[in-house]
Amino acid sequence: MPAHQFILNGRTVSVESPADLPLLWVLRDVLGVTGPKYGCGVGVCGACTSHLDGEAFRPCIHPVGDTTGRAVTTIEGLGAQGLHPVQEAWLEEDVAQCGFCQPGQIMAAVALLRRNAHPTDADIDAAMSDNVCRCGTYVRIRAAIQRAALLLRASAPTGGASLEGDPGTTGRP
Repeated sequence: MPAHQFILNGRTVSVESPADLPLLWVLRDVLGVTGPKYGCGVGVCGACTSHLDGEAFRPCIHPVGDTTGRAVTTIEGLGAQGLHPVQEAWLEEDVAQCGFCQPGQIMAAVALLRRNAHPTDADIDAAMSDNVCRCGTYVRIRAAIQRAALLLRASAPTGGASLEGDPGTTGRP
């Protein structure tokens, strides 16, 4: 089996597995990273949403062979220096009900705020539409994203969204 080396939450890891094995299984079963959840296995529910080179992606449909040399960030790596502002907002807005989808929701929200520091409700609805919440906490999710946008703008010296706390960031806006 080939070895695949990539950066996971700021640390270089190497795993031996078939190149076509979905990254989600490598994360959960080989590396013990359980934040990304298995929901559907076909990339439609968003429970596994993580970041690849700073962009949201679905590791349930992404082969581990395509991550070689790249940076993967999961919810575990998001707040490496303490809670990320999106995580803080999630707590302040009391978003989680069952919590199963929340890591994927948070990672999708961080990616949105990286692209758009001033999202409208319509922007949020469009960006988050591929992340399913079985408990229906969409109103609280939207409120948390708006709160996080304010927190990020207040903490960023340039008035934009902060990338701090995401070791998978490549410096792209």
